[in-house]
Amino acid sequence: MKTSNLLLATQRENPSDAETISHKLMLKAGLIRQVASGIYNWLPLGVKVLRKVENIVRREMEKSGAQEILMPMVQPGELWKESGRWQQYGKELLIFEDRHDREFCLGPTHEEIITDLCRNEIRSHKQLPVIFYQIQTKFRDEIRPRFGVMRSREFIMKDAYSFDLSEQQMDDSYQSMRDAYVRIFNSLGLDYRIVKADSGAIGGADSEEFHVLADSGEDLLAFSDKSDYAINAELLIESKSDQDPRSLEGQDSPDGKGKLKLKRGIEVGHIFKLGRKYSESMKLTVQSENGNIYPEMGCYGIGISRIVAAAIEQNHDDKGIIWSKEISPYTTALVEINPKGEKNLKNLCNQIYTSLKEQGHEVLWDDRDQSAGVKFSDMELIGIPQMIIIGEKSFRENKVEFKMRGEDKIVSLIPDEVLNKIQ
Repeated sequence: MKTSNLLLATQRENPSDAETISHKLMLKAGLIRQVASGIYNWLPLGVKVLRKVENIVRREMEKSGAQEILMPMVQPGELWKESGRWQQYGKELLIFEDRHDREFCLGPTHEEIITDLCRNEIRSHKQLPVIFYQIQTKFRDEIRPRFGVMRSREFIMKDAYSFDLSEQQMDDSYQSMRDAYVRIFNSLGLDYRIVKADSGAIGGADSEEFHVLADSGEDLLAFSDKSDYAINAELLIESKSDQDPRSLEGQDSPDGKGKLKLKRGIEVGHIFKLGRKYSESMKLTVQSENGNIYPEMGCYGIGISRIVAAAIEQNHDDKGIIWSKEISPYTTALVEINPKGEKNLKNLCNQIYTSLKEQGHEVLWDDRDQSAGVKFSDMELIGIPQMIIIGEKSFRENKVEFKMRGEDKIVSLIPDEVLNKIQ
């Protein structure tokens, strides 16, 4: 892609209403624009990052054997009344009526819809176990949307639902999803922790959260420096209402391994063992050798749009975003510094651009009629991992310059070495 053909909506000034680094940089880099409180347009660069995250998630869901479906964002109130959550969920549930005075809501989650789907399609125990997933827009009417897409009202989420014949099978499905989540967050290159959590409005028994560690995180996490033990600090002291979570600053880990450390985390994933909460309330049964039974359910969510913000919170500097190559909108920036419009210099840019694309690289060619300073500033702000610079001086010496995002070192190469360096 050439920048002359791209909606490159970078900004020089810091947004006055942005409270977090990710919110500020997503606006400055032209990833998002606010439409209303907690509701955003995603611009071309932002959409490319979203799709990269989605592709990693989808790849691991498919590996786990989960089947992709797509459920509606608009949900009938009668299903929520069946499950008992119509009154329980709270004011985050946005309720409205259609022209026939029937009640609906914008889905904050899809347990009712998937249970209704399965009670109409799953009849026999031979069809279980099964896991369905979707990547879909959700809406939660947050009382105070903030931090950009970190706590927005409309957001993109991957949610999966497992159906099993027994608690043992449910445990197996839960472990399969947990393993898939570990692979996802490892592939994203994020520093994260898995913590024991509260099931909240979703319900069910055991649940765990996946938190990306960042100073801007809303949750305080306590974890061992010698083991995998981690928990939301509030849960660890819930029986001691007068204790400050910070008093945990080196205590022995509850698992007997190491000392506790405290860090803030951004919740980007949550997995639940729902049991029969929804299958019983909504009368989902399957025929088994011992008669009709209620399937055991699990629920598994990942905040796709929130991951984008969390990755920025964890990977940035004073110049802008530092993307990993796995989710960067482009893997390579080709910066043409050609104020006199030298034809041979442009031909070299085109040659390198074409060669890189043929090798499968995603290249952003900055061919704008702008100063070198503006181009460098924009490419650093956007955060593309690798930069190739072709300017008049280096061109006369039959050289191009190569720079990695986040590093000051610039390497001079002859044009034929560029492909090997990028790979």
